[in-house]
Amino acid sequence: MKKPNILFIMSDDHAYQAISAYDDRLLRTPNIDRIAEEGMRFTNACVTNSICAPSRATILTGKHTHIHGKIDNRRQFDTSQVTFPQLFQKAGYQTAMFGKLHFGNNPKGVDDFMILPGQGNYINPRFITPKGDTTITGYVTDIITDLTIKWLDEKRDKDKPFLMMYLHKAPHRPWWPSPEKFAKFSKRSFPEPATLFDDYSNRGTAAKTAEMNLYEHMMYGHDSKIRPETLEEMGEVLPDVVEFKNGFYGPYNRANEDQKKLYDPILDSINNDFKENWPHLSKEDKMRWKYQRYMQDYLGNISSVDDKVGRVLDYLDEAGLSENTVVVYTSDQGFYLGEHGWFDKRFIYDESFKTPLLIKWPEQIKAGSVNEEMVQNLDFAQTFLEIAGIESPSDMQGESLVPLLQGKDLNWNREAVYYHYYEYPAVHMVKRHYGIVTKEYKLVHFYHDVDEWELYDRKRDPNELNNVYKNPDYKEIVEKLHVQLDELRIKYQDSEELDQMYIDTYK
Repeated sequence: MKKPNILFIMSDDHAYQAISAYDDRLLRTPNIDRIAEEGMRFTNACVTNSICAPSRATILTGKHTHIHGKIDNRRQFDTSQVTFPQLFQKAGYQTAMFGKLHFGNNPKGVDDFMILPGQGNYINPRFITPKGDTTITGYVTDIITDLTIKWLDEKRDKDKPFLMMYLHKAPHRPWWPSPEKFAKFSKRSFPEPATLFDDYSNRGTAAKTAEMNLYEHMMYGHDSKIRPETLEEMGEVLPDVVEFKNGFYGPYNRANEDQKKLYDPILDSINNDFKENWPHLSKEDKMRWKYQRYMQDYLGNISSVDDKVGRVLDYLDEAGLSENTVVVYTSDQGFYLGEHGWFDKRFIYDESFKTPLLIKWPEQIKAGSVNEEMVQNLDFAQTFLEIAGIESPSDMQGESLVPLLQGKDLNWNREAVYYHYYEYPAVHMVKRHYGIVTKEYKLVHFYHDVDEWELYDRKRDPNELNNVYKNPDYKEIVEKLHVQLDELRIKYQDSEELDQMYIDTYK
């Protein structure tokens, strides 16, 4: 029997709220939706640590961040860790990776690669390759797709199965769309989330002190596409967001003159609107203005991703590969699209913690299936290995999703997942915390410079606005979850000693 190919598609910071298979209020994503329509959509897929590099390391190793050691975006990845592409390569699969890895410059177990250094660039990006660095003219989402299709069409051995990792930079900050998407989306307006003006009452210190509020912390040039000369002309612009004030020139200055000519009319339109209207807006309307600018750019990026995913799916169909290829679409974590007034991620709260997960596997997954079980990026490695018939190492900590994919939910016995976030103090100032999440409840411990517990009733309070940890009606639930959390900490080999070690070595 022929071994199945695996196409793993991952975007960066793609919120599930911005996929119409989950929610069509913001955007239509017909191509990504095709994977759900032909396969399975997971509604409780989540991450172990909502931040880019640690999430990617977890996906590669099948281990929690405190085990593989990549707890944040700062420290080096331990290259002695075994990654699932190495096991695929050893088993005779062809392996390739194109796009954003985020760490390292020589991915192990990959026959061919072209990866962005660090975060990479949207315009005329530089790539690290086995033969040295190269810069390619164009828009990053288009380029990564071209490289992926070219490898599938021209470079692979058609007699061998493949593992292809097709990894988009978009829609990561600074949310710089292609010229055609920029022109289209800069004219659109989008519905506001119900919690855009959240005041964080009945929440703890962490929510109140995080630095990712759209009004207070979203940069003008870096995020809103306001030219530095516009800010200088206007004088004092409140709120005074100092950091990255001239970040506008990062993506823009990578553009050549022909590319700038495509962007300039749209940028001029945005800047003229800013000059004319910003001084007269109330604080509340300034928040709304920033939200709309954020959505225009963020969703414009995703629209490009959706188009290009469609190109790759069409190629699989045309090349006769679809019937024997497992296609996975996910993100390295969730993202806030104005919920609670925020952008970014990091928290265990749902918009950050949950991630899109769509999988199609012809003849194995019933088309249009929906699964509500608690699954994590921790499970990806073992899932792919089982699909390919490759034995997984005993030190991987996830569980294969194959029983769920095949509709055998009775063979799945996980009730809760474990989460742990470490990067503090750092950008966005989200405090360290760990917690347990079930379908019904979420128990969280914020620690380090605070000692606060939060409990959310996920069914009655889906927006997570009311911390009921001290509510006597939840006393038995709190006690039960504390026991379960302690058990998960032991199961996954996490501890107070490790917490303190990572605090001590972080300074």
